[in-house]
Amino acid sequence: MGRIDEMIQRLCPDGVEYKKLGEVGIFTRGTGIQKKDFIENGKPCIHYGQIYTRYGMSASEAISSISEEQFARAKKAEPGDVIFAITSENIEDVCTPLVWEGDTPVAISGHSCAFHTKENPRYIAYCVLGAQFQSQKSRIARGIKVIETKPADLAQAEIPVPPIGIQREIVRVLDSFAELEAELEAELEAELEARKAQYAHYRDELLSRENLEAMAGAAVEVVALGSIASIRTGKKPTQIDAVGVSEYPYVNAGTTLSGSTGGFNTEGDTVTTPSRGQGGIGFVGYQRDRFWCGPLCYRICSTDEDVSNRYLFFVLQSMSNDIVALMNEGGTPAVNAKDLKQLDVPVPPLSVQRQVVDILDRFDALTTSLTDGLPAEIEARRQQYEYYRDRLLDFPCKEEATS
Repeated sequence: MGRIDEMIQRLCPDGVEYKKLGEVGIFTRGTGIQKKDFIENGKPCIHYGQIYTRYGMSASEAISSISEEQFARAKKAEPGDVIFAITSENIEDVCTPLVWEGDTPVAISGHSCAFHTKENPRYIAYCVLGAQFQSQKSRIARGIKVIETKPADLAQAEIPVPPIGIQREIVRVLDSFAELEAELEAELEAELEARKAQYAHYRDELLSRENLEAMAGAAVEVVALGSIASIRTGKKPTQIDAVGVSEYPYVNAGTTLSGSTGGFNTEGDTVTTPSRGQGGIGFVGYQRDRFWCGPLCYRICSTDEDVSNRYLFFVLQSMSNDIVALMNEGGTPAVNAKDLKQLDVPVPPLSVQRQVVDILDRFDALTTSLTDGLPAEIEARRQQYEYYRDRLLDFPCKEEATS
């Protein structure tokens, strides 16, 4: 930050003027472009919801297109404009900026607006993402279920406006920092995926019939899941709270907990897998303690005293693709219990099952500690970047400096 400090002392020794966005640029609200209007090989357009779900801070190409006729009628952002999403379902996403760096104008949808300014547009975007601007959202954003900011209100938000040379230098530094941060995050995420793949490969090798027979020193029987386990769905509780609020986890469709409840309908040491729903089919979970099983989830429990539930969990987890293959085509993805019961499960002696469980539990604990630690490291790096960005954008106010 030494060069920036030197530039501030030389170019604005009395402090930096804070201005309203409406004083440094002009807002143009978008027009009604809906997702159903998208076509292939048309004119470029940006839908407001894409700004905080599909793009980063800047873009030079649009991911969607509309017809030439609709493009001609639409409001547009010019190259170098900042496009704001002014409607969202939460306060975090509203006012998300996107710097349009394409070579031609791009059509923008309603619930977004283009901001044209002579200031550095990337500097404006960094300011909007920073802590000082974010603290102003409660004043300029309205709504409960749908959060909205009108361009006229957005124009009242203040940002520091140093000379353009300082803006460029800050953008250069933050761009470099963001690029390095993205590379580090990509490396950590690749490491995370590698650890998961390593665990899955080791688990599947350990549970192969050949290995189980080698461990047992004899042939291993393969039986239908339904002959050694019960498969039942749960039901919806009378009240569902957020995860961690009530005593018992609520397990339903999906790959994560669906909430919590004040009661339970299933004992622990139970295998679970979604019966219906988008994105969850094939996921296999294990509930160590009491929980509430929902109507879109199967609870699988051994009915054979010589079959361990924890062993069943690891086996079914390794058969995720086989479960996905049972999914019904069309409509809501679903797996019938009668089909699930037909899955072939290798059943070695209980002593071998316990040995397998012991090995995989230790391997799972090691993998879990790594997979928990890597996301925490990624989050720590993001916080470090945000702290550095906010420090760069924290200027002494000219009015305060001269008072």
